Amino acid sequence: MTKKNIREKSFFERVPHAITIVFCIILLVTAMTHILPAGTYERINLDGRSTVVPDSYKVIDSTPIGILQMFKAIPLGFKSASEIIFIVLAGGIMFGFVEKSKAIENAIGTLIKKMGLKRKYLIVVIMTFAYGLLGVSVGLENNIALIPVAAVLSLALGGDLILAAGISVGAMTIGFGLSPINPYTIGTGHKIAELPMFSGAFLRTILCSIGLVVMALYNVRYFKKIILNDQESLAIGLSTKNLTLSKPIKDYSLSITNWSIIGIFVLGLVLIIYGVFNLDWHINELSAIFLIIAFLTGLFSKMGGNSMSKIVLESVAVAAPGAFMVGFATTIKVLMEMGNIGDTISYQLSIILEGLPLYLSAICMSISQSFINFFIPSGSGQALATLPVMIPLGESLGLTRQITILAFQVGDGLTNLINPTLGGLIAMLSMSRVPIDRWIRFIFPVLIVLIIIAFLALIIAVAIDYN
Repeated sequence: MTKKNIREKSFFERVPHAITIVFCIILLVTAMTHILPAGTYERINLDGRSTVVPDSYKVIDSTPIGILQMFKAIPLGFKSASEIIFIVLAGGIMFGFVEKSKAIENAIGTLIKKMGLKRKYLIVVIMTFAYGLLGVSVGLENNIALIPVAAVLSLALGGDLILAAGISVGAMTIGFGLSPINPYTIGTGHKIAELPMFSGAFLRTILCSIGLVVMALYNVRYFKKIILNDQESLAIGLSTKNLTLSKPIKDYSLSITNWSIIGIFVLGLVLIIYGVFNLDWHINELSAIFLIIAFLTGLFSKMGGNSMSKIVLESVAVAAPGAFMVGFATTIKVLMEMGNIGDTISYQLSIILEGLPLYLSAICMSISQSFINFFIPSGSGQALATLPVMIPLGESLGLTRQITILAFQVGDGLTNLINPTLGGLIAMLSMSRVPIDRWIRFIFPVLIVLIIIAFLALIIAVAIDYN
């Protein structure tokens, strides 16, 4: 008998399942409540939001979390994340109806028929930048409805679901994380730092553009690799049901009903953008628009009540794993609040930064924000919790306020690519049907390249006294 060579698993293939990753973080945070002292900063109201008062940190009575409290935090996490959980379900329902109408399939089939498969790499680049610009201008959860479109497009071109996630989730996360006009991170940060809103945009625009170029090139590289050898795909075994084209490209065309449904879909997205920027719309309003689009799609497609009911339940079944992960990951935020260690972590990191050389202090400030991001995944929430501490600390180290904001943005924005506690990332990956463990294996090389580029940008910012 001959022995078969057993290939040893690479580091990325050893990445555990998403539920295992999050549960390990839950255990870590629970243990930290027994190790770290509980503490808090004083807070004041800033335009209706609670923000930290610098130099006000104080130790309070410890509130270590027991086993019962740890598991109790899980349903509390679902309660806290209920809005994001529902938008995942609403987005899944909407796409279920649009998919059943064949409008998206016919539109993508017709697009490829017009452009031709010979331009498939160009299509990948164009769509990567298109999704990136959506991230720059609109955000993450606001674009969740467009994620499945990338999945259908990628599969139609001969790609896979991982490529679809790279085109949509990767590009939008980079665009949003490095956006020069991000209202949640840059907007909140500039307000706290008393800087002109979205000032210093030139350097940020260059950094964001380079980030999207890296993502586009990486997507094309991965696409070429899986075309040459489909066994290189990281999406093997993932369900593509209802996402693949059902007939040859030459047979595709758009009917009047298809155009009507696409019009409803686009009108809904326009309403969302208008509502977000002009009517102070949030997650619940977006969910409502998704459901309206689904209902109108059913009516225009002349679906009966029983058919529509069946589509709803089938769509919820597909979206449920992602919705579960959103609530499960939010447990970490709940535990941080129960244990009162969030402010302690921010305070201890600020102490570590004191006394570092100028260039190193800017980089380490960004690294500290990356660490905090896993425990406070909200960009604006992290800004309100850490920047009132980091801004005066940065000035004492010789860093301008603009550099401190840039270090915060880089630390928060880039780690969003792999942050299992970020509800928006988990929600978008669920719409792509990509588990976060496989996503990390795909996106980690991009993250390393972007971190190196971002640190070089920080060094340049310090050298030119960016202000």
